[in-house]
Amino acid sequence: MDFHRYHGLGNDYLVVDPRTTAIPVNDQSMRMICDRHFGQGADGILYGPLQEYDDVDLRIFNPDGSEAEKSGNGIRIFARYLLDAGYWNGGMPLNLRTLGGIVRVRVTEDSHFLTVGMGQASFRSRDIPYLSAKEEALADTLTVDGQHYTVNCVSMGNPHCVVPVSRVNRALAESLGPKVEHHPAFPNRVNVQMLEVVDRRNIKIEIWERGAGYTLASGSSSCAAAAVAVRLGLVEHELTVHMPGGDLQISISEGFEVELTGPVISVSSGVFSDEFKSRLGTTGVSVTDK
Repeated sequence: MDFHRYHGLGNDYLVVDPRTTAIPVNDQSMRMICDRHFGQGADGILYGPLQEYDDVDLRIFNPDGSEAEKSGNGIRIFARYLLDAGYWNGGMPLNLRTLGGIVRVRVTEDSHFLTVGMGQASFRSRDIPYLSAKEEALADTLTVDGQHYTVNCVSMGNPHCVVPVSRVNRALAESLGPKVEHHPAFPNRVNVQMLEVVDRRNIKIEIWERGAGYTLASGSSSCAAAAVAVRLGLVEHELTVHMPGGDLQISISEGFEVELTGPVISVSSGVFSDEFKSRLGTTGVSVTDK
């Protein structure tokens, strides 16, 4: 099989295993495969495993062909694929090496649910990076089209900007999200979350993902929004993040180490036609050696 489709709360990825599938790895081919009209269609591509264990390298590609540092849903999906393919038996925690650092995955009692240690949340402006005079990117003001928004920025190994609102809605995420993503204050662009605090153990978010656009669910976005809400004293350290695609459970330590737990569903496996393969990677900048 050339690809294996899974989703985590409606956030769907294709796993492409280089041990079984030979495709060019460049921004053009990633865009073509993810295109829902001219390709197979997906919210991203998980490319790996790239070597034997113990630490497993995983590359995560956005639909625009750019490479992501981390993805909470993508990491859970890839770990589930490793289980299904027999690379991992789930008996011991698995270390996955991403551009955003090493994450540890373990299986819960139900193998459809996996827990990911996403690392430590950092609110330092330079870690995000966020161009601000403030050392910590909390309760700052960001001006977009003449409007002033209170923002809280955090790195989960990838950059996030959390915008508190009284009531989340998709329209605001789709209108404000791309403007914040490309705001000059974020030299590497940024993932954007609209945050509504429901009570001390529940928050709602709407998401605009860097390189992907409006998204039904996101693991790293859930972690970022939860970390901000905890840091501001609005919620407890154990909470549920509600998104249009479903819910994730988040646990945050006193030192802001973040864990998420959520489901992964296997959807399908398939092959690319020879005609489609011949069209992959004919142009574009190679990212194979990044």
